[in-house]
Amino acid sequence: MPPPELEVVEYTDPLCPWAWGSEPVFRRLRAALDGRARWRRVFCILFDEDEDPAPDPAAETAWYARYVEDITAHTRAPRAEALARVAASSWPASLVAKAAERQGVDVAERVLRRLRESVFVLGEPADTFELALASAAGVPGLDAARLSVDAAGAEVLGQVRADHAEARRPVPEVRSVRGGSPHPGAAKETADGYRYALPTLLIRTPAQYRAVPGRRPYGDYVAALAELTPGLPVAGETIPPARALERHRSLTEPERPMLAEGPWPPARAVRVDTGNGPLWLHPDEAAVHPAVRRGTSSTD
Repeated sequence: MPPPELEVVEYTDPLCPWAWGSEPVFRRLRAALDGRARWRRVFCILFDEDEDPAPDPAAETAWYARYVEDITAHTRAPRAEALARVAASSWPASLVAKAAERQGVDVAERVLRRLRESVFVLGEPADTFELALASAAGVPGLDAARLSVDAAGAEVLGQVRADHAEARRPVPEVRSVRGGSPHPGAAKETADGYRYALPTLLIRTPAQYRAVPGRRPYGDYVAALAELTPGLPVAGETIPPARALERHRSLTEPERPMLAEGPWPPARAVRVDTGNGPLWLHPDEAAVHPAVRRGTSSTD
């Protein structure tokens, strides 16, 4: 058995395209480590509120849409057919995601997924409280009133501020990173130092740690875990498609081979078309998902 103190720290942002593209690997790793490690997310605030507004918002949006398109060419993650704007702030989505953690792992996972889909499926980043809360509507088990109160409260704000600060204290190993990945994950320089590139996983025990920054194959995380906890079973498993869709509620094309094995799509799966391929929803998720309310789906 692994030491009970094994922790995986995920430095992320709900609106980060590289974090979105890493979800297939992270979802499999979270499932493999379920019950064997504590998985903690640190919301790093990719779009901060002290940044100067763009002099030409339309030009900035066009540039950022091309940037996301370039990233999704590598990750194959869905991208929206059209992007309404560049996110004004990551704070609302991060506060809502952090507040959702108070309602359990399943609720937190599904709320964060909806926040990611707001920009990369719908093209409407959840960059206000109203949009962030609306993104979570209908998540099973969610107490929407409590989410609204908690996300606006001083305690959750303090937690996200602590996340913001923690992300700007990267371990020395990530300040200079080499690798063949299009996103090797070297820490980003800031006005007063560095912050983790997104995403980065910091895997640690009380005695030692390993940093795995940027976009990496699954084997890199397995290797880091093997160095810290030899013998830990982390190969992960695939499960039947219907069960995978029921568990995760929402699956991208790159997630399918990482999480499911068998004929696709499963019965009653709902297809949502994006700018570069489908998103697949469980029928119960489709009944409350914003993309379906827009009329961009079909049942297979």
